[in-house]
Amino acid sequence: MKTLILMRHAKSSWKDHNLEDIDRPLKKRGKKDAQIIGKIIVDKELVPQTIYCSPAKRSQRTAEVLLEELKQEIPVETVDKLYMAEVPVFYELIKSLPEDLERVMIIGHNPGLESLVQLLSGQIESLPTSALANVSLAIKNWKDLDPETKGELVDLYKPKHDKDK
Repeated sequence: MKTLILMRHAKSSWKDHNLEDIDRPLKKRGKKDAQIIGKIIVDKELVPQTIYCSPAKRSQRTAEVLLEELKQEIPVETVDKLYMAEVPVFYELIKSLPEDLERVMIIGHNPGLESLVQLLSGQIESLPTSALANVSLAIKNWKDLDPETKGELVDLYKPKHDKDK
């Protein structure tokens, strides 16, 4: 069994309209939500061995906030192809993962992440910002992943908040 922890980046700011999409930072709420998810990762014992992250500033900052909450040194690898990636890019990355890794996190963007969760689990789920999907895959080796691979969406976590601050 292999485990994929898929996370959509935390809430980003649109305050500066002159910034390119890839350069948008997190909002205060985004940081708070990422902290909440970090605590969930620890509480549910979902700490990944490695994190693969989109190069977008909001994704990078999400990873930084998570690491602060996890209080562990976890390698974070920036993968340029993960910026606005679609399912074939995710499959390519996952199939190339080192076999000694059992639990891997990917921090990326919609709609690609939602599509990946749907294809792996057969469930249609919304992944708002900071959502975390725990997907168990019935494979022994990452390279065995293919479109026929059936996974299970074990849990889906979404931070709760009252207002957009």
